[in-house]
Amino acid sequence: MMNVRRLLPVVVLLWIVVCIPACNRPKDPSPQFASAPTLVSEFIFKHAPFQQCHASTLVELPNGDLLAAWFGGAREGDRSVAIWGAIRHHGEWSRPRVLARRPGVPCWNPVLFPDSKGTIWLFFKYGSSPKTWKGAYRTSRDGVQWSRIQYLPNGILGPAKDKPVTLADGTILAGTSVETAWTWTCWVDRSTDDGSSWQRIGPIRMPGWHHGIIQPTIWQMNNGEERMLVRSSHDIGWIAESTSRDDGKNWSIPVDTSLPNPDSGIDAVKLKDGAVALAYNNTRRNRSPLNLAFSFDDGATWSPPLTLESGPGEFSYPAIIQTGDGKLHITYTWNRLRIKHVVLDPEQAESLTRSGGRSQTAQGLHP
Repeated sequence: MMNVRRLLPVVVLLWIVVCIPACNRPKDPSPQFASAPTLVSEFIFKHAPFQQCHASTLVELPNGDLLAAWFGGAREGDRSVAIWGAIRHHGEWSRPRVLARRPGVPCWNPVLFPDSKGTIWLFFKYGSSPKTWKGAYRTSRDGVQWSRIQYLPNGILGPAKDKPVTLADGTILAGTSVETAWTWTCWVDRSTDDGSSWQRIGPIRMPGWHHGIIQPTIWQMNNGEERMLVRSSHDIGWIAESTSRDDGKNWSIPVDTSLPNPDSGIDAVKLKDGAVALAYNNTRRNRSPLNLAFSFDDGATWSPPLTLESGPGEFSYPAIIQTGDGKLHITYTWNRLRIKHVVLDPEQAESLTRSGGRSQTAQGLHP
């Protein structure tokens, strides 16, 4: 018979190694948060000539109208998938129309971006899967008439999901990433000549994880440095961050934040008042709920989140911008069937989060 007394120290040691870290690890946050004070909540379309849609993007046009784009088709990755778009004029969305298509090859993740000269860029990817993506784009002055499709050089994909950022000196930083069978890795496509040429910066890897991080969202901080937040795999489960102190030429090793991530897209925008607004899923498990949080110190801490959408289903892949009138606009996937558009007054939303309790510290929570 085995000696129980001899086994007791081994059992205690195993309990210390396994159970104590698990007890100290932060639990998945409760989805029960205050609802975001939306001014407008609407579907861009209710009926469309495609079965599924995903990965929306949003831009304000020079005349103040809004342009949204997304990919739509039979299902994600199907050869029928094209880039679709619609314009919101005087509070009404136009019918969806095709903005880009590659016959026989699916399109993916459009990204709308207004450069400093007033040109609207529509970046998108095409290929049978993210492992074989190629980068392409079209340009427009009004969101109605578009240039022919142009192709990015080999090795340059353009922004993976979220809008590029233009720095104070005119440098454009586009957060991008590569997804292969072996690794998820972030990069930055950097241009100093208004997008005529691009330099690939990276890789930006999460230490210890091959299936790691993708789809950066970037902003320039008050001190002139740049920060990115990135989507992480289920294995990691937390939004990660990295910082550049030289206009995006070099980036720090990514670290976890306290913000959960269920392997789903995020997006952030630097507001006119200096705050940062982040749209994301505040859970490690599912793509619901969809939330909005604010940082008043460039990502060092984050407010308690507000709820944009909750309940069963998928509410994911948000895009967020601030328009010239100061309003916050967010579009996102609604159950893969529609694209939803909401509008908020950031001052009202910030005030609600400031009264909502203690903020979440961005680093140092994980064993």
